[in-house]
Amino acid sequence: MNEINPQLTDPEISLDESPTLKRNRISDLASWVQSRKVEEIECHTPDFAGIARGKIMPTTKWLSNSEVRLPSSIFIATITGGWANLTSDPAWIHDPDFILKPDILTATSIPWTGQPSIQIIHDPVDLDGNPIAYAPRNVLHRVLKLYEDAGWRPIVSPELEFYLTKPNTDPNELLTAPVGRSGRTQGTNQAFSMQGIDEYEGVIEHIYDFAEAQGLEIDTIIQEYGAGQLEVNLTHGSALDKADEVFLFKRTIKEAAMRTGSYATFMAKPMAGQPGNAMHVHQSVVDIDTGKNIFSDADGKMTEQFLSFIAGQQQFSYPASLVYAPYVNSYRRLVPDMSAPINAEWGYDNRSVGLRVPRSDADNRRVENRFIGADTNPYLAIAASLASGFIGMKRGLKARDHVTGDSFAKGRDLPYSLLEAIEVFQKSEEMMEFLGEKFVEMYSQVKNDEYDAFMQVISPWEREHLLLNV
Repeated sequence: MNEINPQLTDPEISLDESPTLKRNRISDLASWVQSRKVEEIECHTPDFAGIARGKIMPTTKWLSNSEVRLPSSIFIATITGGWANLTSDPAWIHDPDFILKPDILTATSIPWTGQPSIQIIHDPVDLDGNPIAYAPRNVLHRVLKLYEDAGWRPIVSPELEFYLTKPNTDPNELLTAPVGRSGRTQGTNQAFSMQGIDEYEGVIEHIYDFAEAQGLEIDTIIQEYGAGQLEVNLTHGSALDKADEVFLFKRTIKEAAMRTGSYATFMAKPMAGQPGNAMHVHQSVVDIDTGKNIFSDADGKMTEQFLSFIAGQQQFSYPASLVYAPYVNSYRRLVPDMSAPINAEWGYDNRSVGLRVPRSDADNRRVENRFIGADTNPYLAIAASLASGFIGMKRGLKARDHVTGDSFAKGRDLPYSLLEAIEVFQKSEEMMEFLGEKFVEMYSQVKNDEYDAFMQVISPWEREHLLLNV
């Protein structure tokens, strides 16, 4: 029985297919939704945290070309439910509206609803139709336009890690792995175990069913190192498409877990003594005209552009860390010997480095960014990573020599804490230039306010070690 809601167990798929459209036009979608008797349409866009914000509309109203508006304040919302301290800015005094502009090509089913429904990701624009520059999806659009103008197209493949846990309704209680098919709780490392993954057959089946209904393609699902930790690997594709998929997958996986009486969390470090949750992103760049990987030359050898891409990621991983690791908890993942990097070294097939180059043929030469946590906004993380590589290629930066041994011995060159990351990020000229000055200002303030909220909480560690000892 589902401990959260018995009615959620073994749901019927309300809509088992998604539209496959060639043009970003509402008229092309109209006949599809009408023929399948779609009753509701969710119109949403990701906020800074990657949470979907939007409205649900009856299909008939949506098809009447009704304008969908949201208040600008959704982009200064903190993870605690408050509002960042930007009230001194005249632009925020009246909290003006923006318009949600639908990207019809993102329309997918919502298979877990009780009636046929679809969801559409939107791009925020102002009342004159201009893109809201600081909206996360538009930040990624900005970076991809730089690549397009240079004649390049980035290709990425995210690897999304998450933990399954028992339902946790009391934040003071520690998280534990859920009871599996055997009736037991996984308590030890079962990395890549097929028997381990069989324990969570129910939630995995729901993930596959929901993904298929939405047209989301899964490459693999594996048991990761942590107890109750899984990883979904996505196929390679365009950066925007893959960011959209991660955005949709997070919601899908959480819903699939709920249906089987458990939670799914993308929190960077949900359990002490266990590895954290990462979102490793594999990156390559192809020439738009030829379709060839610019990281390899005609002889199959690495190019200077490849090394400069790595150099850019090395040089700007420090300021970009605020996007890769956006919460206080995120820095608990970035510690030695816990499957996470602490510096910006690179190496071949070396998982101790921050920038890993997998063994591959020339056509598939790529760089894996291992800094990024699963708790990040995928649009912002991919934008920051690609922007860093772009700067490296445009400036012809030189990468450090690759590491052949233990990268942890090189020491730390990533921020130790959220506060340190904020200070570096908001002063970075490159982050302002390539991600947008307004975005850097707003995002930094949101993170400052989240840090201040965290500092109001007294932890069990403080009560244990300071209460009677100081």
